[in-house]
Amino acid sequence: MAYKVLVVDDSSFFRRRVSDILSQDSNIEVIDVAVNGQEAVEKAASLKPDVITMDIEMPVLNGIDAVKAIMANSPTAILMFSSLTHEGAKATFEALDAGALDFLPKKFNEIAKNSEDAGSLLRQRVLELARKSGSVKRGFIRRPVSHATPSIRTPSPTAAPAIKPRFERKTPAATPVSAKVMSTAEKPTNAVAATKLRKSSGKKYKLLAIGTSTGGPVALQQILTQLPANFPLPIVMVQHMPAAFTEAFANRLNSLCQISVKEAKDGDRLEAGKAYLAPGGMQMLIDGTENAAKLKVMEDNSARVAYKPSVDISFGSAAKIYAGEVLGIILTGMGADGREGSRMLKNKGATIWAQDEASCVVYGMPQAVAKAGISELSLPLAEVAGSILKELGHG
Repeated sequence: MAYKVLVVDDSSFFRRRVSDILSQDSNIEVIDVAVNGQEAVEKAASLKPDVITMDIEMPVLNGIDAVKAIMANSPTAILMFSSLTHEGAKATFEALDAGALDFLPKKFNEIAKNSEDAGSLLRQRVLELARKSGSVKRGFIRRPVSHATPSIRTPSPTAAPAIKPRFERKTPAATPVSAKVMSTAEKPTNAVAATKLRKSSGKKYKLLAIGTSTGGPVALQQILTQLPANFPLPIVMVQHMPAAFTEAFANRLNSLCQISVKEAKDGDRLEAGKAYLAPGGMQMLIDGTENAAKLKVMEDNSARVAYKPSVDISFGSAAKIYAGEVLGIILTGMGADGREGSRMLKNKGATIWAQDEASCVVYGMPQAVAKAGISELSLPLAEVAGSILKELGHG
């Protein structure tokens, strides 16, 4: 049976184009269209689609408010279309915060070299979300909860320092991560994974490295907002994301987290309690020595590298500098980027964890490291931050 899709956009041209692209796959059926957010809310409730593609700027009710209403009344897997601008990035992150699972640039020439590749990518994303639709409807995939501020609005880049002064030690959240009460949907369903969290291995680390793609913005926000200001390691993060989005995403995380978060710049020195997000369209490598490591951010015009930034490249460089003193984590994402970089780390004695299938938006990247026997632990997203702190003896 084909997956049912509702296409939402105020442009008749775009509705028709998206519908035509999706209908090329026999596993996808476009069951209807909606011309504004309010109509989308009503049709989501009555038609119960598996996936909704949603525009942001629409009359009557915009896409962000429509996502909020749909997730409150009839939870559905939602793919947002956004503009590759700073304002478009902020709106997209609000939509993800409201419950949308993924996003793509609205201009298809910005996501692929030609229309055929763009169409294939759109169909692939929709199918991946459709396979997760049951988990969304049952509430197993949830929006992140910010532990630093109740606001879900994205401050401007210039406003972030006023919210959180640089390098100031902050008092951790009142409720320790290990003592948080989880809902039934958040509790680990894998008994083996749960029992492996009982105590720290006692291993020493000098770096936390995280790689992710589809579903990553929500996953990273959920993890990083639970880390205390005095977190003992530097953090490097590779998120597959357009170049126009990474600075806005880093600023957003910085405003929500107790640790400091920034888009990585060439020459940045790695410091404990700071997280560095790889810039979109670039490669981020770790250079220097383990006691004086710095970041090398560079352009990559190689056709052999599919992802820019690439988890494999960043993790591989971490293996050269830190050897086994790395805790590497592969989160939700499509494809297998991160497997070979994780293998390089593992061969040096590093520890590799993966997000579990049930809590992933797309179980591609974590599955790749798990199937290869590289990851030592599969964790529900809700358990990742607490497990990091426990492993470091910091929780």
